[in-house]
Formats: sequence, structure tokens, C-alpha cells
Amino acid sequence: MSEKLFVPENFVAPSKLETPHFRLRMLSVEDVEKDYEAVMETQARFHAMGSSWPREGFTIEENLADLERHQQEFLDRQAFAYTVVALDESRVLGCVYINPADGDEVDAAVVMWVRQSEFERGLDPILFDAVKQWLDASWPFANVSYPGRDEA
Repeated sequence: MSEKLFVPENFVAPSKLETPHFRLRMLSVEDVEKDYEAVMETQARFHAMGSSWPREGFTIEENLADLERHQQEFLDRQAFAYTVVALDESRVLGCVYINPADGDEVDAAVVMWVRQSEFERGLDPILFDAVKQWLDASWPFANVSYPGRDEA
């Protein structure tokens, strides 16, 4: 028997979600510089939330390796990482990761973050609400968990 697929074979992952505040699209290696800037701006908040990522001294080369992995997982339909960008594509505002969940009760685990300056402007709850609605409307998951936001 084959391993359970994360998404059905005939499912086409949405290429983007656009709102009046931001656009979500596949995170790619082309985003490395803008993504690195957003990650480093937010490093202290990640650490304050208990994450060890990104480590002190995290380099743009390490970020590129992360983006290469996320891009390949997306193309292979194993997980879906989306960058959150300004509508004019000038800045990365955060990321959304749609990953297979551990166990059978949940279909997907979704983690997201916004850069520190956008968090301070109140973007985080706007992103969270938009992503929840998008997943309900456009993705084939019956049960989604949001680690760090709702503990099921």
C-alpha cells in the first residue's frame, strides 16, 4: 500500500490569495533577500515565542537552503509554503506553512507569521482570519490545526 497523500491527486493548490492587505503566493528561491530581511527583523519575537529558529548568526545562504526545500516540497505536493507579500511585491510581510499533520485526527497543521513591523500594525489577526477562510473555501481539509494559536 502507498503512503497517504497529503492532498488528493486531482487537487490543484491555489497559486495565490489576494486581499486588500497582502498577497499570498508560493514561497520561492527568488524571495531569498526579502524573506531574509523579514526573518531577521522578526528573530527576537520568534525566540521570545520559544523557537530556536533562526539561530543566532543565521545567514542568507541558510535561508536560501530553507527556501529551496520549501519550494521543492510545494512542487512535490508534500507541503505548501506561501510567502505573504505586499501587493506591490516590494516587501515580504510574513509566511504561511500548510503542512501534513501528525496523527489521524487533523488533516493539516498551519503555521504562519508576520514580520515584526507588520505585527505591530495589526496584520497578524487579519492574516489568520483570511487564511482560515481560504482553507475552508479552497482546500480539501476537513480538520486543520493552527499550532500556537489553537491547541486541539
